[in-house]
Amino acid sequence: MKSGIGRNWPWASGGSSILAEYGTLHLEFMHLSKLSGKPVFAEKKVMNIRKVLNRLDKPQGLYPNYLNPNSGQWGQHHVSVGGLGDSFYEYLLKAWLMSDKTDEEGKKLYYDALQAIETNLIRKSSGGLTYIAEWKGGLLEHKMGHLTCFAGGMFALGADGAPDDKTGHQMELAAEIARTCHESYARTSLKLGPEAFRFDGGVEAIATRQNEKYFILRPEVIETYMYMWRFTHDPKYRQWGWEAVQALEQHCRLEGGYSGVRDVYASHPNHDDVQQSFYLAETLKYLYLLFSEDDHLSFEHWVFNTEAHPLPVIKKDNTEKPSQLE
Repeated sequence: MKSGIGRNWPWASGGSSILAEYGTLHLEFMHLSKLSGKPVFAEKKVMNIRKVLNRLDKPQGLYPNYLNPNSGQWGQHHVSVGGLGDSFYEYLLKAWLMSDKTDEEGKKLYYDALQAIETNLIRKSSGGLTYIAEWKGGLLEHKMGHLTCFAGGMFALGADGAPDDKTGHQMELAAEIARTCHESYARTSLKLGPEAFRFDGGVEAIATRQNEKYFILRPEVIETYMYMWRFTHDPKYRQWGWEAVQALEQHCRLEGGYSGVRDVYASHPNHDDVQQSFYLAETLKYLYLLFSEDDHLSFEHWVFNTEAHPLPVIKKDNTEKPSQLE
């Protein structure tokens, strides 16, 4: 901020920008345009990013995680619906919802991307668990990150607007992802999910590498439970949420707050002594909403940004005002 000079992470594929970072601006910039009365933030900034992405050839219709801002070309052809990619897809859908379903371009980009994800990344294990793999230059890595578990909620949120009578199919997909992510919790000693889990070498929904066995109070699985509860009212989602509450209270609660744990498969938690900011902003908020009435921050009036901050839907006629936050 002091120098005004931008820079990219040195590890990001030759100085590339990261899809989730430049693609996760729609909601805030649309809200900023609405509040300021200056369309420049929405029209000249984020929509310009969209135009660039639209022009580029996308491998198999997928969006790689890295784009070089100097050459305007993709970096390594790595694709993930988890870390580095996740919220880009979420924001295409939510930009359409936030616009009171007038942003047809955002809607089309989302459903096209979803079709490519389903064709290329979504697989079913021999044990019947549906998961979203990662794509590295055309080769699948049969790994799903905890961060990717938000996608169950995203699929459910977008199911109603799905083309070609695919609403039911997308809800089924959402439910299957929710079940897989629940299994990643259920198959650990502490009943808390690992950072990433694999579907290879005879294991399913289990972390096999030591550096993937930690849990840092992440919200994505709870987020999906909340969306699934809102759209189906199947009591299992509240039950699964309650299991998570009990595990958090038993293994993560300490005198000074809540801590992550280093290995969810250990019989006793080894705490990392960190309470992440998203624990309050997201994990606990989504748990609260899971057990609240549907009209508390209703989806008709509110869209949650990727950190679970509620932003109002911009109504077409502006006559209908969202209820104020209490």
